[in-house]
Amino acid sequence: MVVNFLLGVVKLIGGIVGNSFALIADSVNSIGDVITTVIVLFALRVAQMPPDEEHPYGHTRAEAIAASNVALLVIVSALFVAWEAVQRIGVGHAIPATWTLWIAGSNVLIKEALYQYKVRIGRRTNSAAIIANAWDHRSDALCSLAVLIGLGAIRFGGPSLMWADEAASLVVAAAIVWSATQLFRASASELMDVQANPDLVQQIHQQSLTVPGVKDVETLWVRKSGLEYFADIHIEVDPQMSVAEGHQIGHHVKDHLLEQFATLRDVLVHLEPHGHAQLHKQQAASAAQHDSAK
Repeated sequence: MVVNFLLGVVKLIGGIVGNSFALIADSVNSIGDVITTVIVLFALRVAQMPPDEEHPYGHTRAEAIAASNVALLVIVSALFVAWEAVQRIGVGHAIPATWTLWIAGSNVLIKEALYQYKVRIGRRTNSAAIIANAWDHRSDALCSLAVLIGLGAIRFGGPSLMWADEAASLVVAAAIVWSATQLFRASASELMDVQANPDLVQQIHQQSLTVPGVKDVETLWVRKSGLEYFADIHIEVDPQMSVAEGHQIGHHVKDHLLEQFATLRDVLVHLEPHGHAQLHKQQAASAAQHDSAK
């Protein structure tokens, strides 16, 4: 956050003094990152709050809510920058100073370093907000590269390539909109309770079958909420066993899964008599054939 703030201030001053709207556009990007980081930090703190009477499932969705709102804010700011760049095309202005190239070039290296650092943390903690924030750094690095190319074209091409500054600004705006749209899609998908990664679902399925007494897994739903997951699983057990015995197996499945998967917040286990699902499918198929014959 501190690095982004300093970069934003330096690029803003450099863009104003050095006559580069592309640097000003890039400064808006960095200052927007500061706001994004503040919101993500607050959301992560809220997400870690324990469940209460009003929120029995916890507060983990705060991360996805924050991410989606941040994405919309970033998109609006990018569209504003793009509009300003379009307005400036064809309008004469001074050639940007040579030292603005150094600001743009340094920003490329710093942003790429931030991306490498943050994406490792995001993958380790499985945080969608942090990974999205990391990719925002990568897009910023590419934006700065576009600014560097645009400024270089003006410096070496002269007034005839003055439009390159605004063109670089439009590239920056397009990259911001693209990354923000990806962030919004990911966060909105999480709010819609999309099924978790197939690999994780398969691992949970396999671990459930290792619990003694579990004959099969009929249904398994796993949804991501913040940094954690909630699982709903229907296991098949011997239809002749007592309710107490089936209840005990259900507890063993829940305890085993929570022990094996640190990211699981809770597991809801439902019992089904073994063979019931297959019988139900056969009855449904027979009914369908009967209706078709009619």
